[in-house]
Amino acid sequence: MDDRRITDLYWNRDEEALTLTERALGGYLLSIARRILGNEEDARECVNDCLLEAWNSIPPNRPESLANFLGRIARRRAIDRLRRKGALKRGGGEADAAFEELEDVVASAETPETLFEKEQLAEAVRTFVRGMKQPDQDLFIRRYWFMDTVAELSARWDMTTGQVTMRLARSRKKLAAYLKKEKWIE
Repeated sequence: MDDRRITDLYWNRDEEALTLTERALGGYLLSIARRILGNEEDARECVNDCLLEAWNSIPPNRPESLANFLGRIARRRAIDRLRRKGALKRGGGEADAAFEELEDVVASAETPETLFEKEQLAEAVRTFVRGMKQPDQDLFIRRYWFMDTVAELSARWDMTTGQVTMRLARSRKKLAAYLKKEKWIE
């Protein structure tokens, strides 16, 4: 079943929407939460929270892409759960490593994940990413949205870890230059 039909079920308050969402997108949402949290049980709870939030927010929202809409909710829920546990700066998770890599680009009194939640900065980053060429765009998205490890990216793109690391470093440098030009950072 496609996104529009499932969204219509939410809109009509049909509980089958939850079952169909779990079947169609459950694995995708779980992978987002699992990468950030590094814990299966917490990730499953996060997906349940995501589905509840979707139920409560559709209507009035009618997302064009249910997968993107739910992916954003799952990611935000996972980051919130990670913060509550006080684990963000203790290390050990892939989210920690990804956020630390971006800290140099968007350093301020706020944390990188907080800055990304601000809509205007998020739109600036989206604009930058849309302008990237392949495979750099996919590497950037897979690393900083899906929290893929460098090893996973290397295997996926048939590159060495050094090549992936260098491409990500160059992308972060270009992002920093773009954000400076757009007056987001000094």
